[in-house]
Amino acid sequence: MSNTRNSRTVHDSSQSVDLAASPSTSRLSRRRSVVWRVLAVPVAAAIALGAVGGAASAAPSKGEAESLKSRAQGLVDDGYPAALAAVSDAEGESAGVAVGKGNLETGQAPPMDGEVRIGSNTKTFVAVVVMQMVQEGRVGLDEPIETYLPGLIRGEGIDGSKITVRQLLQHTSGLPEYTDTTPGRSDIFQVKDHYAQPRDLLDTALGKPAAFEPGTQWAYTNTNYIVLGMLIERVSQRPVGEQIDQRIIKKLGLSHTYFPAPGDRSIKGTHPQGYHLSVDGELEDITEMDPAWAWAAGAMVSTPSELNTFFQAVLDGRLLTQTSIDEMKNGAVDASSHLGPGTVYGLGLIGTSLSCGGTSWGHGGTIHGYQTDNAVGPDGTAAIFAVTALPTAIADQNNPESSAKEKHQRIKDAVDATLCHK
Repeated sequence: MSNTRNSRTVHDSSQSVDLAASPSTSRLSRRRSVVWRVLAVPVAAAIALGAVGGAASAAPSKGEAESLKSRAQGLVDDGYPAALAAVSDAEGESAGVAVGKGNLETGQAPPMDGEVRIGSNTKTFVAVVVMQMVQEGRVGLDEPIETYLPGLIRGEGIDGSKITVRQLLQHTSGLPEYTDTTPGRSDIFQVKDHYAQPRDLLDTALGKPAAFEPGTQWAYTNTNYIVLGMLIERVSQRPVGEQIDQRIIKKLGLSHTYFPAPGDRSIKGTHPQGYHLSVDGELEDITEMDPAWAWAAGAMVSTPSELNTFFQAVLDGRLLTQTSIDEMKNGAVDASSHLGPGTVYGLGLIGTSLSCGGTSWGHGGTIHGYQTDNAVGPDGTAAIFAVTALPTAIADQNNPESSAKEKHQRIKDAVDATLCHK
């Protein structure tokens, strides 16, 4: 999730794209489950390496595992209560680390590969379901949302017949941001246990004028994915969480990834506590909260290793055809105004220029208590760093905006260094 809105003029995003051949069936049929084997458990850290199907080549080396630990520890030294990280190569070989304090009150170490709230990484799950529906002929990328949600998307300067599914996926719809005026924006602790209906979130957005004419600019807007969640439910006639579970989670065998049921406030599995800055200026536990206000834009829970598995599966053909993968990438527009230099936003995917050359693809997530940054590099390696407070929560409050940006950049740099095998 993000409460910041920025916009930038873009060219028409509906242009045709070149489509490549599908990946080989042998790669698609390869067993990809990750087995983690603990090698060492220091006082506040744990490193693990694993193998898939007895594969003996290209595994993350012990040196890479130590580098992962060092980068994670650097984030803790920077002020984050805990940092969990994982790297997985294209064959499923993995290394992971958990450092810092999983509980500030008890000082307990964070669990290896613990469950965390993944915020806007939820958007990629939603995008994959939409793209699967496109493959099935049930949704058209360049069809107006009016086709699927007739009469719903209406407001000042807002017309659902002029906003396409592609523009929603790509954040070029011009819909206003609902989180700008969500109750509790200034103090989440006052409303963290409140349940919000998706329609209420949409109505909050539609009560404001359009940000711009569809297709003329780009602005990261959570409202787009609230609408896409409604699209999925209307087309499937089933809950969006169930569709994600059946189409993605069960297919990949993920056992710690889920879309919270209505009313769920706790994280089900073993997890580090998440913290946020209180009005008194102290880090306060915010692990338990109702993420309904984020819904299809950011409510999900996962673990570092399972999120790596998911993003690798998005890009290697286990969930989508190569045509769909190319659409998600080639539909990317400049997102540097919001996401930083060298970034583009596709259809639910963020592309980032790597320091070693090439582009990584992933997303990332921001939600009170947890920040995740993650991507898959050109060689199929996936990396993720998850911390247990937002950059804004540990920023220097004398210079909060600049400090938070710097602290977030260090997480991004850790992902870059891992994907570049530094």
